This record gives sequence, structure tokens and C-alpha cells, in this order.
Amino acid sequence: MADVTERMLALLSTLQTGSAYSGEDLARRLGSSPRTLRRDIERLRGYGYPVETRPGPGGYYRLRAGRTMPPLLLDDDEAIATLLGLAALGATGPATAGGLDDAATRAYGKIDQFLPARLRPRVAAIRAGLDTGRRVAPGVSPEHLATLAAASADREIVTFTYTDVRGVTSPRRVHPYRQIHQHLRWYLLAWDTGRADWRVFRVDRVGELLRTGARYEPRPLPADSAVDYLQRGLDAGKQRVDLLVAAPPERVADVLAYQHAEIAAHDDRHTAVTVRLDTWQWLVGALAFLDTGFTVTAPAGFLAGFETFARRLLAAVTDRPGTRPDDNRPHRFG
Repeated sequence: MADVTERMLALLSTLQTGSAYSGEDLARRLGSSPRTLRRDIERLRGYGYPVETRPGPGGYYRLRAGRTMPPLLLDDDEAIATLLGLAALGATGPATAGGLDDAATRAYGKIDQFLPARLRPRVAAIRAGLDTGRRVAPGVSPEHLATLAAASADREIVTFTYTDVRGVTSPRRVHPYRQIHQHLRWYLLAWDTGRADWRVFRVDRVGELLRTGARYEPRPLPADSAVDYLQRGLDAGKQRVDLLVAAPPERVADVLAYQHAEIAAHDDRHTAVTVRLDTWQWLVGALAFLDTGFTVTAPAGFLAGFETFARRLLAAVTDRPGTRPDDNRPHRFG
């Protein structure tokens, strides 16, 4: 399959020069037989590429001009993944014009125009039968993401204004290293020349972004990856809690889907979990949804909170004189 793909891309690259090639010349350039060439030409046509053929003496192969963009060379699974990715991205954002979600929504509505003809009915059917729930997240400019990506690749210094969490705006001059997508937010990891230190910036809070044309010498990243560095910052000041849960990892992951957690199988019946939390209260609701046995290793303050809540909960449901076992009236907590 790799050989076929490489040969097809080489054939397409040759034909996209706009020149006409005889079958003999084209086969020689590609290092294939005339029979293989004919099969590859038919494959290109199946993908929707308009390859013209003139048989006989003086015959040729040529890619017909006049298309602004040839069909994307995607297989079935890749086309479906592209469509679903655009649908998911289009559902995250404030639904305002000019944002990344808006661009994804527009592309979602026209992607079938650039797919091979044989895939268009399938993609259209998926789109017609798919709804995505919107999750509100800060809007991000596609232009900002593209500019930062290009500057990072070229090792070029950028300047911008940045509004922090307190609403204070300040000018920044940075060496952009990596962009990170985490928890529906886009971040930039960069070396801030004014602070002489590494900083993580929310891209939706960046304004007046400019490339300077000045280059920088790269530094080693301050962590194994940009995601690791970001997560260390997000976890700063939080308390570590270790759990051993009598449930498979998939079930635990469903409950902790929106919390950064390290989840791994401990044995055939238990899952080991590490989370870092601001407060013990958050964990109570998550564990209730698991509806299974578990043990907790946590700082003393967290354990005291668990014990106090457990006593209050037990007191709230303990039978009292005059109550019946089938009494389903609501209980007061605390």
C-alpha cells in the first residue's frame, strides 16, 4: 500500500505540472510498466482527478486545467475522520464570525466538494444524520494560530498585547515555541524576553500580533513537552490524591473525563488513579458516580473533609424514631 501511495503521489505531482506526457515517457519517469500506469490513471480518475487521454500515435496523458483545487486524496476512514473533526471543532466556541469554530463550520459544509466522487454520497449522508452539542469556549482567531505556527517554525520573534486573568493588558515580545490545545483552550508556550523566563499565554487573550522578522536562537524546552509544562502550571498549588478503584480503567475514565488524571490498570479488577485537586469536594461527586469500592490516599486536610462529610451523610440517612424504612422523603444535609 505504501508503494501504491508513493507511486500515485508521484504520478499526480508529475501531471500537475500541466504538461502532456506520452504513456512511454510517463512510465519511464515513474519507473512503472505501461499496464501499472494505466491502472494508476484509472485510480486517479476514480478519485475525481480529470486526467485526459489521447490514444494512438502522438497520444498523451494530461491533467485537465480549470479546477481551483483537485480532490483531496483521502481514503474512506480519513474522509470520515476529517468530517467529524470539523464538526467537533465547529461546536466549540462562542459561535461568532471570524473565529476558528466559524471557519470549521464553513469547511464542514463544503468538504464534500473536494472529495473523490465515490465518497461524496457517504460524507453527505453522515453530515445529514449528525448533530453536535455546542460547548462554549473562548473564540480563537485562525489567523493568530497560523501566524504563531509560522513564526515558531521560522524561529521568528513576535510581539503582541496580552490581557491577563485580571484584565490587565501589557505589551509582550516573545520567542514562540509551541502551541497547545488543552481543555478546549489554545495556549502558546514562549520565552518572554521582557521577563527573561518561560511563559504560557492563552491565545484568545492575544491582540495586535505581529511578526518582527528578527530571528532567535532556540532554547531547550523546560519540560519533556509543551503539554507537560502547561499541565505543571495548571496543577501548581493543587493537592495530589491517589485512588485505587474497583473498576476497569475505561469506566473510571468516563467519570473523570473532564479532569486531568493519570489512569492505569492496577490488576485485573482495580484501577490506579492520580489526580491533583484544589478542594476535596470535587472528588465526592465523581466517586459517587462510580458506585463501586475504592481507597483514598490524600493529604490530611482532604481526609478530614472526607470523614466529616461521610459522618454528615450517614447522619442524614440514619433511621430516627417515627421514620419508616420505605420513607422516601428528602433528607436535610447538615
